[in-house]
Amino acid sequence: MSSGPLPTEIFAHLNKGQVIPAHPLALNESRKLDERRQRALTRYYLDAGAGGIAVGVHTTQFEIRRPEIGLFKPVLDLAREEIDAFTDTTGKPVIKIAGVIGKTEQASYEARTASDLGYHAVLLSLAALRSDSDARLIEHATEIAQILPLVGFYLQPAVGGRVLDYAFWREFCKIENVVAIKIAPFSRYRTIDVVRGVVASGRADSIALYTGNDDNIVADLLTEFELDADGQRAKKRIVGGLLGHWAVWTRSAVELLDRVQTTTGKQDIADLLSLGTKITDSNAAFFDASNDFRGSIVGIHEVLRRQGLLEGIWTLNSEEGITEGQLREIDRVYGAYPELNDDVFVHENIDRWLR
Repeated sequence: MSSGPLPTEIFAHLNKGQVIPAHPLALNESRKLDERRQRALTRYYLDAGAGGIAVGVHTTQFEIRRPEIGLFKPVLDLAREEIDAFTDTTGKPVIKIAGVIGKTEQASYEARTASDLGYHAVLLSLAALRSDSDARLIEHATEIAQILPLVGFYLQPAVGGRVLDYAFWREFCKIENVVAIKIAPFSRYRTIDVVRGVVASGRADSIALYTGNDDNIVADLLTEFELDADGQRAKKRIVGGLLGHWAVWTRSAVELLDRVQTTTGKQDIADLLSLGTKITDSNAAFFDASNDFRGSIVGIHEVLRRQGLLEGIWTLNSEEGITEGQLREIDRVYGAYPELNDDVFVHENIDRWLR
């Protein structure tokens, strides 16, 4: 199977910059898929103004791929149905991104599944190849790119990623069907490595950069990088975000990105940077940063539960739960930054999403 480029409209939409939430998994008390609430979450993101949705990623829980669970394709298909219905009704483009993991055989199977379901691109995790050479990683990515366009993924080493230097990203970006990169090393040095790699590849105009740096969302979006790499000099921006953090308070995230994209005055930039510290503080609570991110999924679930979108915080891993300390932190940021939540928007629409 060979992959063509992104449709022109989707390519332009991606490069303009969008809010792309990483889609959670809605389960009932028996830890089985709650299809009604799964669909409601997708409807929430679409009505909130998300320009794309990523499914089958960490926030969706990697366990959906286990044969005894068998939820990878069904969960992708549910999101696809809701997105297609939305675009048919509104005419608005929405980027469908599927998370792909594992070594080449597994990743190829998952990419083909996503392609068959009409997804536009895959977010390619390299965590399963942590011990392989950079050359092998490029070979792996090139093979998957023949199935669907690629969104590269720099995952922070602290949670399963590996260090990928400037030279790697320069070669990765030369893969013709790479269309975007999610930058999430939680490091300014390594973030710059990615941007330099894009510049040096000669493809800066055709690869969209998205932040996954949950600790630096607003600053990433405000920064214009002006870098020199191998004699190539260019300006490049991170245009949007593909974030688990944006799986909650999504309406507010859309308003934030709109504000960033239209800001001009120095005072507004200063105000946005100040707002960014509040968002980072909230993310620390949701993602359980003080506990090495162990509660990152259940923290997101807890916020969605409080809003009524999820019935509970259950995950496929019965040993995963939320600590009293994380609950206190979520209480704290909810009270400290009421301007960040979108509870009113959810309250006004939730009955329709849960129809």
